Amino acid sequence: MSGRAQLMWDDAVTGYDFGDTHPMDPVRLALTMGLVRAFGLDSAVDLRSARPLGDSSLGLVHRQDYVAAVRAASADPRAADQSYGLGTVDDPAFTGMHEASALIAGLSVGAAEAVWRGETEHAVNFTGGLHHAMPGSAAGFCVYNDAALAIARLLELGAERVAYVDVDVHHGDGVQAAFWEDPRVLTVSLHEHPRTLFPQTGWPEETGAGDGEGSAVNVALPAGTGDQGWLRAFHAVVPELLADFRPQVLVTQHGADTHFEDPLAHLAVSLDAQRAVMESCHRLAHDHADGRWVALGGGGYAVVDVVPRSWTHLVGIAAHAPVDPASVVPPSWRDLVYARTRQLGPGRMTDGRTPSWKAWEDGYDPADRLDQAVLASRKAAFPLRGLLT
Repeated sequence: MSGRAQLMWDDAVTGYDFGDTHPMDPVRLALTMGLVRAFGLDSAVDLRSARPLGDSSLGLVHRQDYVAAVRAASADPRAADQSYGLGTVDDPAFTGMHEASALIAGLSVGAAEAVWRGETEHAVNFTGGLHHAMPGSAAGFCVYNDAALAIARLLELGAERVAYVDVDVHHGDGVQAAFWEDPRVLTVSLHEHPRTLFPQTGWPEETGAGDGEGSAVNVALPAGTGDQGWLRAFHAVVPELLADFRPQVLVTQHGADTHFEDPLAHLAVSLDAQRAVMESCHRLAHDHADGRWVALGGGGYAVVDVVPRSWTHLVGIAAHAPVDPASVVPPSWRDLVYARTRQLGPGRMTDGRTPSWKAWEDGYDPADRLDQAVLASRKAAFPLRGLLT
């Protein structure tokens, strides 16, 4: 096994472009890769591309009629069929949509294959994490669900237990749906409460069905949750579940839209807390999955100030070359930011926070909304797995 992490990248991913007025601006991907290079992290990883997924591989998760509809809309955006979620405000059709989406999916599947085959312990695709796409429709800025496809490929290769941990501000609904009845996949999502945010799913009572009952865990966080509460919730749920499940591979989704500057959501998490969760996921992969870790990006709409710094930290952590939060952002990258966006980039790799949290074992406050949310999740899911609440 290589001691170097793999970073999946292809310049063509920036073709995943819903248009100038859409919040998912592909400049966030170009700026992230620019910052990775500015810190020299591209020399600390094995940089890899992959082929776009073909129809048979996309069929591991997506219906063939939906793939055909994406192809048709990709060739002629005017032909987009809104019954498939295409040509909508959230998911406008654009020329080349199929090719760009299949490439991002191919990068995530390639990351999963590399980890499973022992080519590397850790693989990162920050262009992925498009967790809302359903088997038969686009949703929430997501056309193909690369996270679900990567997990499905791991199962196809022989994996018996795959854990998926999603810390995007939005519920990982598409991945949950793909494995709703599959006990081989544990999906854990920490997200803003569905009362206040798209996609209005991810209630604690959503725990899976059939043989997969107890395989879905949802922590619905109150709007306004900050570092201490977010970290408390993560550590109150995720480590215990992973210790019990003993995954062979850990797949994580690191949407940067939990940040207090994100314009589309209502949590108040800092870059420093996001980095702390990335470090925890890295450690949990080593503790419970023999180091096999596939790390994906996701949402994030503060495309200059937050997303590139967050995902550069992710790459550094996976590469065992973490970027010191106190580091000054290289001037060359700030020049790139200005050239591409006419904005001034951030000056350091930190928000100046020192994340801390109170361990769940240290006591529960029944009047605290965050603690109520955590307890609701534990009560709904833990007994189904034979765990104490």
